[in-house]
Amino acid sequence: MARKDTAKSLEKDGLGSNDIEQLLANYPNKEAMKKASAEELRSKGVSEEGVAKLKPNQAPKTAKKPVKKGAKRREEVAEAPKFEFEVPDRAVALTELEKKMVKMSEGMGIGIQDGSKPPSKKKYMSLSVIKAIATRIEGIDLPESKIKKIIQRSYDRYTEHQMDPHESAGILAAQSIGEPGTQMTMRTFHYAGVAEINVTLGLPRLIEIVDARRVPSTPMMSIYVEKDVRRDVEEVRRIASDIEMTALTDIASIDTDIVNMKVLVRPDHHKMENKRIDTETVFRELSKSRGLKGLVEMAGEDIVISASEPSFKMLQRIVDDVKDKKIKGVDNIHRAILRKTGDEYVIYTEGSNLREVLDTKGVDKTRTTTNAVQEIYEVLGVEAARNAIMGEAYRTLDEQGLNVDIRHIMLVADLMTNDGDVKAIGRHGISGRKSSVLARAAFEITAVHLLHAALTGEVDHLNGVAENIIVGQPVTLGTGAVNLEYKPVPRGQKNG
Repeated sequence: MARKDTAKSLEKDGLGSNDIEQLLANYPNKEAMKKASAEELRSKGVSEEGVAKLKPNQAPKTAKKPVKKGAKRREEVAEAPKFEFEVPDRAVALTELEKKMVKMSEGMGIGIQDGSKPPSKKKYMSLSVIKAIATRIEGIDLPESKIKKIIQRSYDRYTEHQMDPHESAGILAAQSIGEPGTQMTMRTFHYAGVAEINVTLGLPRLIEIVDARRVPSTPMMSIYVEKDVRRDVEEVRRIASDIEMTALTDIASIDTDIVNMKVLVRPDHHKMENKRIDTETVFRELSKSRGLKGLVEMAGEDIVISASEPSFKMLQRIVDDVKDKKIKGVDNIHRAILRKTGDEYVIYTEGSNLREVLDTKGVDKTRTTTNAVQEIYEVLGVEAARNAIMGEAYRTLDEQGLNVDIRHIMLVADLMTNDGDVKAIGRHGISGRKSSVLARAAFEITAVHLLHAALTGEVDHLNGVAENIIVGQPVTLGTGAVNLEYKPVPRGQKNG
């Protein structure tokens, strides 16, 4: 019985019948077969294939070159063509005078920093300063000695205007804008040069800018027209009429016929002519209105709108719907006024819609602007919004006769836009997003910030100004930013 079981087990291992007979004739069981060496098995007449299956670890190894997985694929990848990526150089090439001045500066020991790499010398100056000087002296025959004097004087002024390390730039900017802000008026003035349009100026306008209000209290646009038509008053007036929003009540009177349950629209042809609108345009726009399709029809010079059901409520609803119906123009532009500025005509508007105005034919897209900063951000991007914040804040202060250094306003604009969107300076913006718990708590709603920080386990590293003052530590600015270390001299060793 045991012999049959051993034979079946060897069959399962894949041995042939001849090998099984030889093994059973020479060995009592399978354990003895496995203990026998490969040479001994061969001598008993077991084939090489049988030896390999019975003793797989001692089977003769054929010299085979190993093929690694993915080798073929790597070869294919290696054969693929290589692409060399080059970063395009968008910098404007230097003029001959600028190259000459850069060379002269380096000869004087003043390195020129272009922003692409850190300065190589201790004495350095920005390339933009060299470009500004070159633009002003271009075409003037100056000896080299004079140009060197100009470069030296510019370097001296440049170093004077640089900020010292650990200087409290933020506090200086806040004080420089905040103190003049206390002298600003709280009233609304007419826009300079346009008496018909009221624009918020003074302190309320400055608050609007730093609060990043989505819609200013008095939105307004300055629209410039293209070069070939800017002196043609009729053409500029046509562009203004295309931009100004015209409602039905601006060009027609609306009457109600209660007996016949109809609304009568009587166009004023004189007003329509001024707005360059015809009766067909009015009819077409009214027919597009929701709920009026199929109810509008022409009756001689008038337009008749029939009620879908004999109801006074329905008649009143029709009157309310068509009264403010836009016939022509751009949404939110309530008024457009022409003014001659220099030798060209400029359109000033009450209301703002930058996206649609820039799509209007004849408008100069490079100079047209609005006082709505958020709108500029949505249409032109964050860099344009930064410039708009700087321009609006500077003009607001300047209009009041307050002279604030542009660098302080630039710092505020940078802080408001450095994350890629326009943030307000307040608890919903910059102050509310500070990483320091104590700085947020010191600004507004103290208990809420501290409670939330305690619940979530926030850590304050005390890096800023407010948090160090709260805990009574020196502020890490100016002398507080420097740590002094004293190394005592070991005994028996002299100082120095």
